[in-house]
Amino acid sequence: MKELYDNTCMECAQLITQRYSTSFSMGIRVFDKKYRAPVYGIYGFVRFADEIVDTFHDFDKKLLLDKFRKDTYQAIEDKISLNPVLHAFQSVVNKYGIESNLIDAFLDSMEMDLHFNNYEDHLYKKYIYGSAEVVGLMCLKIFCKGDIEKYNELESSACALGSAFQKINFLRDMKSDFDERGRVYFPGVDFNHFTNEDKVLIENDIKADFDHAYSGIVRLPDGARFGVYLAYVYYINLFKKIKRATAAKVKEERIRVNDTKKVYLLFSSAVKSRLNML
Repeated sequence: MKELYDNTCMECAQLITQRYSTSFSMGIRVFDKKYRAPVYGIYGFVRFADEIVDTFHDFDKKLLLDKFRKDTYQAIEDKISLNPVLHAFQSVVNKYGIESNLIDAFLDSMEMDLHFNNYEDHLYKKYIYGSAEVVGLMCLKIFCKGDIEKYNELESSACALGSAFQKINFLRDMKSDFDERGRVYFPGVDFNHFTNEDKVLIENDIKADFDHAYSGIVRLPDGARFGVYLAYVYYINLFKKIKRATAAKVKEERIRVNDTKKVYLLFSSAVKSRLNML
């Protein structure tokens, strides 16, 4: 019964999402049911690729990532894999026509983390596109279900949302990225001399991304709009907390939105959605 295998692999991707991200898990749960499994399939794939470069310090990361890339494309070509994460991902890729250039850009950005600790402007933009914006575009492929005109209409706003999320992640994880991996993602920023002025410039950039992203969120299909909006609301609230913090505090601790606040945001966002106030 291949259907049992397919469903089990998707459940593995769902479990990975739930274990690694409460924010995205809550967002996905409020999608229309038809969108949930494929979005889990994408998240499981990108999460495991990220784990290779960020976590497996006692192993040959380049070897593991090269094998992961090869196995990914083999799974897509064969339309099956004994790796549950790759089997779930290939089914999404093949069903929704996710192009190889998006997958390449993502995997290339993961490989960049093996070679670079400082990301000057061209590397910064390339990394954000590959690590975050294309993930949004993969999800947009699912939401648009073959409607090329709708996809093209929303492409730039989907990229802006992914960009905003990633830049906030960079601020939130600034300490661990530097202490554990020696990385600083923001161009021209010296971690040891990170100032409030540096922080404000980054925040202004994020605000512009969020403004552009929102214009696309409100035009998403009904079954996807609330879930994406909820993730947007979570990150907006995290962004507000980071903005209230000093540069010194951002360097010292990982700022987060607690689970109680997330539940409140879920219900308040649901009310807005039902009243067509998004």
